Amino acid sequence: MKRCFWVDEKSEIYVKYHDEEWGIPKYDDKELFELLILESFQAGLSWITVLKKREAFREAFDDFDVIKVSKYDEKKVTELLNNEKIIRSRGKINAAINNAKIFIEIQKEFGSFSNYIWSYTDNKIIKRKSNEALPASTPLSDKISKDLKKRGMKYVGTVIIYSYLQAIGIVDDHDENCFKY
Repeated sequence: MKRCFWVDEKSEIYVKYHDEEWGIPKYDDKELFELLILESFQAGLSWITVLKKREAFREAFDDFDVIKVSKYDEKKVTELLNNEKIIRSRGKINAAINNAKIFIEIQKEFGSFSNYIWSYTDNKIIKRKSNEALPASTPLSDKISKDLKKRGMKYVGTVIIYSYLQAIGIVDDHDENCFKY
C-alpha cells in the first residue's frame, strides 16, 4: 500500500497516525483541542517526537480536558516541568494553559471551536491539487494564525496552524499516489 512520502513505513505509530487520523475531518472540540496543543508542543521538533509522547501527554494534561487545563496553576506547571515523559518547556506549557482559556472563549463566541475553525472554509475540505507542491503555510493558515494571535493564543504561527489544518482534515494534503488520496 502506498502512503504519503513523509510516512516512515518502519514506524508503526507513524503509519497508524497517517492511515487512521491525519487528514480525516474532525469536528469534536476535544479532538480539536488535543491536536492544537500537540501541534504547539511540536514547534521546533519533529512530529514523531510528539506522537511517541502522545499518551504521556494525555495523562499529564488530564486527557486534554480544556476546562481542567485552563485552571492549571503554578503547582501543576512545576509538576509538568518535572514529567520526563512529555516535552518539558515552560513556554509551551504556559501557552497550553493560556490557549485553553482562549479556546473556551472561542467556544462561547461561536458555539464550539469546531464552528470557529471550520467557518474559515465554509465547512469545506481543501484538497491540494496533484501538481501543487506541499506548502509549509498558506494564506488560510496566515489568516487563522493572525486571528488566534490577536485573541491572545501563543505558539500558533502560520506553519503550526497549517500543520494543524492538515491534522484535523480541513486541508487534505495526501500525496496523489497515496491510498488515502
